[in-house]
Amino acid sequence: MTTSQEIADYVSGLTDALNRMDKEGIERMIETLMRAYESDSTVYICGNGGSGATASHIVCDFNKGISLHADRKFRFVCLNDNVATMLAISNDICYEDVFLIQAEGRVREGDILIAISGSGNSKNILRVVDYFKGLGNTVIGLSGYSGGKLRELSDISVHVPIDDMQKVEDSHMSVLHMCAQIIARRLGHPLC
Repeated sequence: MTTSQEIADYVSGLTDALNRMDKEGIERMIETLMRAYESDSTVYICGNGGSGATASHIVCDFNKGISLHADRKFRFVCLNDNVATMLAISNDICYEDVFLIQAEGRVREGDILIAISGSGNSKNILRVVDYFKGLGNTVIGLSGYSGGKLRELSDISVHVPIDDMQKVEDSHMSVLHMCAQIIARRLGHPLC
């Protein structure tokens, strides 16, 4: 197989994965994020590894990109951005509680969690999901592969039906960028 064919295969596989995602879930995600904005609620987001990088990236797009020229700002908080806090919790307590402990006692009624897990079975993700659900707050889950437990537990599931972590991660970033562009357009703000 030539490199050109490998590139074409990757693009084809990614395009197929994006086309097979549940568009209704993405629509519900956009409406939920708009309600959070209108009610001044906080949107918490977290992930591990590449999903953590995706979480961190999209916080920038909402807190700076959309909010820069707006009087009312989005309130996005990435639970995997404070390395010192994550290391302290991991070392002193356990890695499974690294997101939960940061959320405990801070989450208010109406706040939202975007949980990103390629497998849908990351224990630290599922623990913070349980916490949000126990408070009656909305959980948006982004998953791949079979969707795992995250897909079952999420109020809104955006599942990428493919067994390829890189394409799952690419798709999650595309979905979040899509949401940011659509919301910025609705609010009449440029996405910087």
